[in-house]
Amino acid sequence: MKTSNPVLTRIGATAQQPHYQGHSYETPIRGQYQPQVAWPGDADVMTIDDVVIKTVSLIGATVLSAALTFALMPDALLGAAWISAAIIGLVLGLAISFAQLTNPVLMFAYAVVEGVLLGAVSKFYESFYDGIVIQAVVATMGTFFVMAALYKMRVIRATPGFMRVVIGLMGGLFVVMLINFAITLFTGSPTILRDGGPIAIGFSLICITVAALMFVVSFRQIEDGVAARLPRKYGWLGAFGILVELVWLYLEMLRFISYFSED
Repeated sequence: MKTSNPVLTRIGATAQQPHYQGHSYETPIRGQYQPQVAWPGDADVMTIDDVVIKTVSLIGATVLSAALTFALMPDALLGAAWISAAIIGLVLGLAISFAQLTNPVLMFAYAVVEGVLLGAVSKFYESFYDGIVIQAVVATMGTFFVMAALYKMRVIRATPGFMRVVIGLMGGLFVVMLINFAITLFTGSPTILRDGGPIAIGFSLICITVAALMFVVSFRQIEDGVAARLPRKYGWLGAFGILVELVWLYLEMLRFISYFSED
């Protein structure tokens, strides 16, 4: 299945390679194709369990980093930490996505940086809206498990058309949010997309919906990678994709709930 997903492109692209007798395959490395080689042993291939372990480990690192930031970061440094982590996380995320890196060190570095971002943002919101962090966490994890269940039961099917539409929406939203972030950074004021008005509420709902649907895309890409018996290291890309979507969904939930909370 062809996809332009920048996070899991390698998984999907590699999964498309033909399976030859004797379990041989071709693996794209940075856009190049190596000569046919033997399939790796069962211990060296990507599995669902391995992706789950990698995902949980990255989420754990993110949560630990967020908790430490929330507990120890002085209020005066929250803004600087928030902006710095957002920029560093963006650079790391783009590098991992487009260079298709599978280095665990980079994955955990990204997780820690995102944890700093989440911790700083969460502490800021919690200072204005008591209990909002717990609400956002519950809403985020609830959405994730609901989407996982719907995918497992095949209520939502990741068809080629579905994936193209969702990925296209994600790409468009990414560009819009990047421009919005730059405008806010230089003006110091939220735009109409983030000011809490009707348009901002609608925009957040769109972001939440697309973030939730992106889980379905990731689940399908991971399944394709497992079915194609890709090398185990590609499981890091699957775990990274899930983490990116969880972080995005949590931030959108936090913002959306704040629109209806009293300070």
